[in-house]
Amino acid sequence: MSSTTALRTLQTGHVGLNVTDLDRSVDFYRAVLGLQLTARGTDPDRRYAMLGRDGRLVLTLWQQSTGTFSTTTPGLHHLSFEVEGLDEVRATEDLLRALGAEFAYDGVVPHGEGSASGGIFFSDPDGIRLEVYTRTGVDETTAEAPHTDAPTCGFF
Repeated sequence: MSSTTALRTLQTGHVGLNVTDLDRSVDFYRAVLGLQLTARGTDPDRRYAMLGRDGRLVLTLWQQSTGTFSTTTPGLHHLSFEVEGLDEVRATEDLLRALGAEFAYDGVVPHGEGSASGGIFFSDPDGIRLEVYTRTGVDETTAEAPHTDAPTCGFF
């Protein structure tokens, strides 16, 4: 395999998620991430929603699954969303608590990599693991990292 690539730039595009209840998930992601509904498929056999922000598609939700998110099979581990500062992380935490979201850890925790980054770890209505974090402002004086020898986000 060659060590060079033809890709000159690379960034994550939108993320597509299977959900069990499209309306519930649209409401959740709009409330928590401040996304706007940009398109919706209403065919009963092909329901989907596209959510974006600032003219850019961020998330596509597909109502084509049953059950809850599996953390024991290969595939997605978690989705992480970066915000500008600790105040935004804490405001998101307050909103999620009001929505009754399930948290992996209590409150804001630093990442276990020794940087000043950290955030909150929680699940969406289908059990998909999510993180909202900031790169700065979180350290051991804010809270203790639950895993000091590995990335915090890897073990929830």
